[in-house]
Amino acid sequence: MKLCKGKIIRVQPKSLAEEIDLKIGDSIIEINGRKLSDIIDLSFELADEEIELLIEHANGEREIIAFDKDIDEELGVEFESAVFDGIHCCKNHCVFCFVDMIAPKMRRTLSIKDDDYRMSFLYGNFITLTNLTDNDYKRIKQFHLSPLFVSIHAMNPKIRAKMLRTPLAEKIVEHLDKLENAGVEYHTQVVLCEGLNDSEELERTISELVKRRPNVLSLAIVPVGITKHRRDKFPLKQFDRTGAIKVIEQVERWQKKLRRETGKTFIYLGDEFYILADREMPPVEFYDDFPQLDNGIGLTRSFISDWENEPITTNEYIKMTNIDVIAGISIAPTLKKLSNEIVHLKNNLNIRVLPVINDFFGDTVNVSGLLTGIDIINTLKSVGGERDGILIPESALRSGENIFLDDITLDEFKKNFPGIKIETVQSGAEFKRALMDFHSYKKLRVEESAYMWQSNAGYTKI
Repeated sequence: MKLCKGKIIRVQPKSLAEEIDLKIGDSIIEINGRKLSDIIDLSFELADEEIELLIEHANGEREIIAFDKDIDEELGVEFESAVFDGIHCCKNHCVFCFVDMIAPKMRRTLSIKDDDYRMSFLYGNFITLTNLTDNDYKRIKQFHLSPLFVSIHAMNPKIRAKMLRTPLAEKIVEHLDKLENAGVEYHTQVVLCEGLNDSEELERTISELVKRRPNVLSLAIVPVGITKHRRDKFPLKQFDRTGAIKVIEQVERWQKKLRRETGKTFIYLGDEFYILADREMPPVEFYDDFPQLDNGIGLTRSFISDWENEPITTNEYIKMTNIDVIAGISIAPTLKKLSNEIVHLKNNLNIRVLPVINDFFGDTVNVSGLLTGIDIINTLKSVGGERDGILIPESALRSGENIFLDDITLDEFKKNFPGIKIETVQSGAEFKRALMDFHSYKKLRVEESAYMWQSNAGYTKI
């Protein structure tokens, strides 16, 4: 049997962990004699007031540390991974799987096909339910792991099995019933493929999920993405402007109906549909507090809203300042429109938005979050003119780390542009602050690759 242990990579100052002398490199193996498979187990076991930790030190020696604590007192450690027994990987072979479309010889972590209900509960990762065991459902019910995030794709069992390439996908109704019987709420997603699960099949999927409210909290519909590295022979077709308009019009009928009946939109389209159709993004209230923002639903509108809510400063640029703004193809027009507002207000400021063609993954991939260091470098070097600063989208860097998808570090990137100030921006507010006073702007980035336990069954990625 595999030994499960939570390896500590950070101890917070003045925390309980520091008080009991836990060190970086220590691993927690058991609490009060109970083995741990993940931070969910750890959280519930640490709810006791009297604790015995079985610790394995970095040198392999083991020690039991006994102590008393308040019920709501946090331990104050961060772990190498949220799951101590390894991520449960997907056994499906989905026709649209993005992991199968990444470039060869990229870092191993990018090739992990996560289909782990724990990562769904903790961090909003989508799962198909086809890889859950009876014990998984029991644990979901026992710890009330809700809400979860479920990849539906189609409610037609045959179509879903065809898309996921497993007969287990046909049991979607049975699987959703199990979640609901366990008292679990869930957000849903459809990766829409033209000619496969759209039109009448999408109508069926929406209809059946609407009937499952209130257990179903939301439905996101995103267009399939294809990179140049896809080798799968299954025919997939991406949406064009005509197809995107058709999808928008179909979904809008449902959205208007649901808003009349409930005041909530419930069904949300990925931003790319509106970009492809050359349609304005829906207003903020349309997104109902952005329940699937991490899935890219409403990112553009959220960015614009953040921009609009950030006040304008009165300071001026004393000398001419030239800023290059890096952007994915899809967001570039929006950034150009917003940056022009600042140019018209400030003297001595020139802003150039540079859309980056994604040569690494293929030019059909047009989002900022999949830009690589080498493509950004090549784009910047291909244009002349004065340059005093560069703004890079935070999403192009690995979460919390100074590294691009192609393993170029931010420091290596900066060496290509000596003497030029380079900063990252994430929100619309940050983008506005950076443009209004670039010389003073500094993005504070905290490197993270860890998971922290917090009291009261709270789970936070740090």
